[in-house]
Amino acid sequence: MNNPVVLTTHGLQAFYGDAQALFGIDFELRRGEVVAIIGANGAGKSTFLKCLTGLVKAERDAIRYAKEGIGGIPPGEIVKKGIAMVPEGRRLFPSLTVEENLLMGAFAGRKGSWNLERLFAMFPILKEKRALPSGALSGGQQQMVAIGRALMSNPDVLLCDELSLGLAPIVIKEIYDALPSIIGDGMSVVVVEQDVSLAQQVSQRVYCYQEGRVSLEGASQSLTREQISEAYFGV
Repeated sequence: MNNPVVLTTHGLQAFYGDAQALFGIDFELRRGEVVAIIGANGAGKSTFLKCLTGLVKAERDAIRYAKEGIGGIPPGEIVKKGIAMVPEGRRLFPSLTVEENLLMGAFAGRKGSWNLERLFAMFPILKEKRALPSGALSGGQQQMVAIGRALMSNPDVLLCDELSLGLAPIVIKEIYDALPSIIGDGMSVVVVEQDVSLAQQVSQRVYCYQEGRVSLEGASQSLTREQISEAYFGV
């Protein structure tokens, strides 16, 4: 892939108090690429995304975005620079309507092609339910709102933490079927995913994390089950 690199980490470490969660993570994301991160619970996947979004502190130059060190800068500033996250558990405002939740994503004021009209074309059910409180939606519909809220910030990099968690297979398929239209403008996507087969299916490259370290990295379609099992479980 010859597309330019947009986001890298070099020797990224992360701590929760005295407990170290990440040990020297090297990572690369190119323009228009979908990269999946897999690994067991507690492997450091969500911590990694939190470092990228400023929710967990990191050394400034350990994370570089558009050639600028962004480690440790406030989350709001990172959104304004063009990185948005769909958090695990969706984290919607249940008392606000679907439309109000979506509009919350536009606070950064970034210019781009994502707006309510485009989101409603991608997820028509949200247009139908736009005036309902988000707490009244199904889990899959809430996930669509969470994705839409992130896209409303018109990011260049979209981080997705456990999109399929707790959802029915048909809903998961509908959500991942939207990926091609999301990356069609050159957006880059990082997907943290528990379902290894799904992760390989939707991405160009896969990183496997184990106990806060990268245990495997490679092209999604070239990695074997045996390689992934060894990297995933360390056996």
